[in-house]
Amino acid sequence: METITSKKPTDEMFSGDMSLKQLVGDSLLNGSVIEIVDSDLLHQNDLHFAAKEQCAASILSLAINCTTDSPNERISMEEVGSRLEKIKSELLASIARRSRYLPG
Repeated sequence: METITSKKPTDEMFSGDMSLKQLVGDSLLNGSVIEIVDSDLLHQNDLHFAAKEQCAASILSLAINCTTDSPNERISMEEVGSRLEKIKSELLASIARRSRYLPG
């Protein structure tokens, strides 16, 4: 979550009930991931913006799954690796599909 958002859990904006995990979770629920993604990673005018935004949302969703309060409910690192590979494959496939339709 820190890498995608460029925010640390100790950031001053996180006080009371607000935490990095809460910020990410709320953004995923509201469909506003672009608002929390580091602007050095993603801009709305980027080539393949939608695919990149979906990739960031998928990674953040996975991060939420990795930080459940109960360790017994967290997914295994093997599953994390598998899901990251799937996210990467989906991103590359989406970019390849859209690239075929770009003027060249």
